[in-house]
Amino acid sequence: MIIVAEKIAIGEVRRMAGEMFGNLVKAVVDVDRRLIALDAELHSDLEAFLLQNGSAQGSLWGINLYPEMSGDDFVEFDSLINIRPSQGNRSRGVDSGALRDRIAAVIAEKVVR
Repeated sequence: MIIVAEKIAIGEVRRMAGEMFGNLVKAVVDVDRRLIALDAELHSDLEAFLLQNGSAQGSLWGINLYPEMSGDDFVEFDSLINIRPSQGNRSRGVDSGALRDRIAAVIAEKVVR
């Protein structure tokens, strides 16, 4: 597992995908600290890693990255850690369009194609 605070090359994300799931990398984004945790079997492992490193639970959202895809297909908003009725999110996705935009902005800033 790694935390991306600055930038990561898409080639590195592609390598991670090949070593774990083949076509995807699980990630958790801290939308407030603008961090991405990558490269674990479970989103919950990445969530715990970020929590241990100072992130707040309410700021963490699970996604999947598909390094061979582009555009809207690059990021999939789907994780069990996203089910948070107390925050108004009742699905595995990210129900708020504004929040999806914030997550996508962090990904666009940190993942260099």
